[in-house]
Amino acid sequence: MSDKRTVAIVGPSLSGKTTLLESLLFVTGAITRKGNVKDGSTVGDSAAEARERGMSTEVSAAAAEHNGVAFTFLDCPGSIEFAIEAQNALIGADAALVVCEPDPARVLMLAPIFRFLDDHDIPHLLFINKIDRAHVQMRDLIPAMRAISGRPLVLHQVPIRDGDTITGYVDLIGEQAYAYKGGAASEQVEVPDSVKDREHSARTELLESLADFDDALLETLLEDEVPSRQEVGEYLKTEVAANKVVPVFLGGAEQDHGVRRLLDHMAHLVPAAAATAAGRGLDAANGEPLAQVLKTYLTPHGGKLSLVRVWRGSLPDGVVLNGTRAAGVYRMMGAQQTKLGAAEVGDVVALGRLEGIGTGDTLVKGAKPPEEELPRAATPPPVYALAITAEKRDDEVKLSTAIAKVIEEDPSLSVEQNPDTQEFVLWGQGEIHLQVSVARLRNKYNLEIKTQSPKVAYKEAIRKGISQHGRFKRQTGGHGMFGDVHLDIKPLPRGTGSEFHQRVVGGNVPRQYIPSVETGVREYLRKGPLGFPVVDVSVTLTDGSYHTVDSNDQSFKLAARVAMTEAMPKCSPVLLEPIYQVNIMVPNEATAKVHGLISGRRGQILGFLAKEGWNGWDEVEAYMPQAELHELIVELRSLTLGVGWYTFAYAHLTELTGRLADQVLAKYGAHAEGE
Repeated sequence: MSDKRTVAIVGPSLSGKTTLLESLLFVTGAITRKGNVKDGSTVGDSAAEARERGMSTEVSAAAAEHNGVAFTFLDCPGSIEFAIEAQNALIGADAALVVCEPDPARVLMLAPIFRFLDDHDIPHLLFINKIDRAHVQMRDLIPAMRAISGRPLVLHQVPIRDGDTITGYVDLIGEQAYAYKGGAASEQVEVPDSVKDREHSARTELLESLADFDDALLETLLEDEVPSRQEVGEYLKTEVAANKVVPVFLGGAEQDHGVRRLLDHMAHLVPAAAATAAGRGLDAANGEPLAQVLKTYLTPHGGKLSLVRVWRGSLPDGVVLNGTRAAGVYRMMGAQQTKLGAAEVGDVVALGRLEGIGTGDTLVKGAKPPEEELPRAATPPPVYALAITAEKRDDEVKLSTAIAKVIEEDPSLSVEQNPDTQEFVLWGQGEIHLQVSVARLRNKYNLEIKTQSPKVAYKEAIRKGISQHGRFKRQTGGHGMFGDVHLDIKPLPRGTGSEFHQRVVGGNVPRQYIPSVETGVREYLRKGPLGFPVVDVSVTLTDGSYHTVDSNDQSFKLAARVAMTEAMPKCSPVLLEPIYQVNIMVPNEATAKVHGLISGRRGQILGFLAKEGWNGWDEVEAYMPQAELHELIVELRSLTLGVGWYTFAYAHLTELTGRLADQVLAKYGAHAEGE
C-alpha cells in the first residue's frame, strides 16, 4: 500500500495556488494536459461561480502519486472571505503548503494563515511562487516573512541569478544546483561561484536554526563537525513534523519550475497519516473507524457529497456513520468522481448522501452519534449583509429551502428574518462572498435574486409628555361601539423600553377592557409619528368612561389608538439610530488609518490596545452607527491588504438630528415616497 499524505494548498489570492495544483498533477502524470485559470479548464475551480470570477470559491480535492507516495491535494480559496473553506480543509490535512508571491509589500496577507497554522499546530512548508518572474532580493523578502511567522522560516533553497532574473536555485540540503528549463525538469548544474558564499551562509543558518531544537545537532556543530546530507534531511524532517520550523522553497508553477523537487521534498517532509493522527491524540491503528467531514458539496445531479478525512479504520461503501448510510465512496479529482470499494486510514474521499451530517462533524461507525467531537475550525462571525428577495413572487417559498442548502455547503453564511425591518437578510464574510452565494442560488437552484443594503433598525422616542383624551364612538343601529380613555404619556430614560400602567379608580373603565387599551397602545407604538417603532415611553390609563350596551374590547382598543395618534405628534418625537460597539483588529502600521476610518464614519474611538497574543497587532474599540457598518469591512480590508477584521455588538440608541435625520425620514419615514 502506498504511503499517504494530505496536503492543503493555502495562500493569499493571486498567489497561484490553483496553477500550482495543475502543475503538481501534470508532472506526476495525474493529468495529461494542464488547464488554465483564465479559460476555466483547471481541475481546481470547477464550480461555476469560481469560473465566472476566475478565483477559487471552495475547496477542490485532487489525487496524485509520486515516488510511492499517494498525495491528496486540497486546493483552498485564497480570499479572506472564504477563509473557513481553507480552515476546514486544514483540520484534516497532514501539512499545509503555503503559497505566496515574491513581493514584500504583500507579505502581510500571510498573517492570518500563519496564525491559524500555529494555533492548530499544523506543519507547513512555504513555496515562493512566480520566482522566475521576480526581481526581488531574498534579503528583503525573507525578513518581511519572518516578521509575521510564528515559527522560524529556514531557506531550503537559494536562488541563482542571471542579472536580475532568477534562473535556478541551490538546494541547501543536497548542496546541488539546478537550472530551470521551461516545461521540463530542472537541469542539475555546477554551483556557480557567484552563489557559493550565499549558499554557505544560508546552509549555516539552516543548521543553526535546526540546532535550536536538537541537542545532538547542536553538539555536532559546537565540535566543528559537519553533519551528512542525510542527517540534515532527517533533522529537518523531524522539526517540520513537530511544527518547529518552516522550510522555504522557490519555483514558478506556470512553467513547472521547481515543482518536481517540491514534490520530492513533500514526500520526505510531510508527516504520514499515522504520525498526524498520533500528533492529534489519535491511534490510527486501533479502534473503531473514525472520520471527519472537511467540506460539504451539493451537486446538481449526484446529490450531497461529504468530503471526509479517514483518521482510523476502513469505510466501505454502504457503511453506516452516525446512523446514516453512506451511498458510495469516491476519489475526487476536482468535479470528477471515481468510485471506490472502501476508504482507508489517511484517505480523503467523498461519501454520498450523508443527510443530516454537516461540515466539521465527527463520524463514527454505527447508529449512535460520537461520544466526543474532534476539534473543528471555528465559524467566523459575519461582517457583511444583504437583504434578499426572489425576483419572482412564486419563488419566495423556494428561496428559504435553497438558502438552507447554500448554508449547508458554506457554514460561514447565516440568514435572519429581521423583526424590526421585516427583511430577509443574508450574512457572510464580505461583498464577494455574498455575490458568490447569490450566484450559487442562480446556478444550482435556478433562482434569480434581488439584493439591497439592509435597512437600519431606526426607532423613535419622545422628548416631552402629555395627557390625552381619546374617544371612539360609532352608532350603526342596534348595538354600537363606544370607548373612552384618558392617557398620560411620558418619556422614559434611554434604554428603558415601553411601559403600560393603569390607575383607574371607581370602575370608570371596567377591568375587562383594560387589556384592550394596552393592546391599542402597543399596536400604535409599532409605528410612531415619524414612521418607526416607538421606544422609551410610558403610557398610563388614568380615566375613561363606558356604555353598558355599546362598549366592548374593540371599542377601547380603538379609543386608545385615537388617543395615541392625536398625542404623539405633540410630544416632540425624535429619531433614534442604533449604535454598535465595534472592535477592529489590524496590524499596528494600519492603526492610524483605522482611526481616520472610524472618524469618517461618525464613530467615537473608545481606545486601543495591543491585541493579546498577536505580535504587531492592535485592537481598536469604538462606537459606530449601524448605518455606517455596511461597507466597513470593504474599506477596512482595503486599508490592511485584506487581513483586518472586526466584531460588533449592539450598544445603545442615540438621537439623530439635522440633515442626516431629514435624509432618513425622507427615505424611510412615515411620509416617505411609497408609504
